[in-house]
Amino acid sequence: MIMRQLPAIGGHVLTRVWVFVVIIAIWEVAARIIGQFYFPPLSKIAAAAVKMWFSGDLSTVWLSSTVATEIVPSLIRLAAGFAIAAAVGIILGFAIGRSKVLADYVDLIVHVMRSVPPVALVPIFMLLFGLGTQMRVLLIAFTSVWPILLNTIDGAREVEPTYLDTARVFGISRSRRLRSVILPSCLTRIFDGLRISSALALVVMVVSEMFAATNGIGYSLVYAQQSFRYNDMWAYVILLGILGWLLNLLLRIPERVLLRWQPQND
Repeated sequence: MIMRQLPAIGGHVLTRVWVFVVIIAIWEVAARIIGQFYFPPLSKIAAAAVKMWFSGDLSTVWLSSTVATEIVPSLIRLAAGFAIAAAVGIILGFAIGRSKVLADYVDLIVHVMRSVPPVALVPIFMLLFGLGTQMRVLLIAFTSVWPILLNTIDGAREVEPTYLDTARVFGISRSRRLRSVILPSCLTRIFDGLRISSALALVVMVVSEMFAATNGIGYSLVYAQQSFRYNDMWAYVILLGILGWLLNLLLRIPERVLLRWQPQND
């Protein structure tokens, strides 16, 4: 069975690689034909990225000092904000999804708050929490919690009543029902929310670093644009795309492990 699947898997990977190569080639050729300073070829962008981030020596695994001052602070803020959003969204989502009374009280508030654009919250969070890392982490957490919360609520509400009734008949405790019945039924919804929130957290991280910041990817991107270093600017844009892809990939790993009993479409 596995040997029969290998050609299909290899062909699928090869197709993705070829599409990626074609896009790179089109970008390179189009940029050189257009000759626009604001739209450099990928080869020049790659050279700028290597100079910025991979000009170190063996002791630093060839990473330059700018990685520690520009990229690492952003990743720390992103991880902290996303972790807070995940914890709050899942816990509150279960509580609201399983309690009709609580849902009646907070449903309107949740839908109003999630509709506020993240950019509009930046000045408010700056006034409330200052200009440091705390403000940026809390802004990431606040704006990225909603997809997790809403998906968890829906997942908790959609648990098959037959499963719960069966668990009660067999005398399974409430805490065990939560672990063995409700949580597994919600996992698909939870991971959907986590993937949406990871992309939103990345966007908000960049936005928060564009205001009164002294480091981070967002700060460096704006600084490169204002300094007319467009190769560097595009390098940061591509880096953000790679980070978004890696975040989705990292979430896919536990999802496949925890939901291995479900059929996979990709």
